[in-house]
Amino acid sequence: MHYRRASRASLVAAGLTALAVLGLAGCDSGTDDTESAAAGPSVIAPGEPGEANRTLSAEEAKRQRVEDDSPNSADVSYARMMIQHHAQALEMTDLVPDRAESSKIVKLAERIAAAQRPEIEAMKGWLKSHDKAELDDGHGHDHATMPGMATQAQLEQLRAADGKAFDQLFLTLMITHHQGAVTMSTELKGQGNNIRMEEMADDVVAQQTSEIGRMRDLM
Repeated sequence: MHYRRASRASLVAAGLTALAVLGLAGCDSGTDDTESAAAGPSVIAPGEPGEANRTLSAEEAKRQRVEDDSPNSADVSYARMMIQHHAQALEMTDLVPDRAESSKIVKLAERIAAAQRPEIEAMKGWLKSHDKAELDDGHGHDHATMPGMATQAQLEQLRAADGKAFDQLFLTLMITHHQGAVTMSTELKGQGNNIRMEEMADDVVAQQTSEIGRMRDLM
């Protein structure tokens, strides 16, 4: 009788020990899974000419980008185009005080100009700091190739308009203009390499998306 009790107690103890070991193993496995998930997916990094591609962890890729965010051709092209793109927006806002009927349009134009003038200077300064000219080989980008740019005919129509007609045309052209800037900035996110230029693109997307909403409310 005592032997059976002892045996049963031994079996229970052994069972509890096994469960504890399994529990610890499960915890260890969970920790590994969590750490693996936190590490993120691997990234294929293009090798130098003649060299094979490399597989980097997400952390290695992030660290490498922070260490080397040298601007590439997409960064430089974006800065050059946005200088011209913003310049046309300022050309349009300069027409507002003498032609707009709505005070809300006047205030909107003031906000647009107040935001884009400093951005133009910032992009010019960025190009200079990286020894890049404001124009590519002495030539500006063709306006027709930049998303959202108004044609010369549309600008002439805007200059000739007045009152409510001006307000509606200004909003129509500026919404399209802003949408083009958002498109260009979004494209840079997947093509550029410079962190500062990416931050500028983020600012353009956030600010101009908000302004598009305001302008649509005024239509």
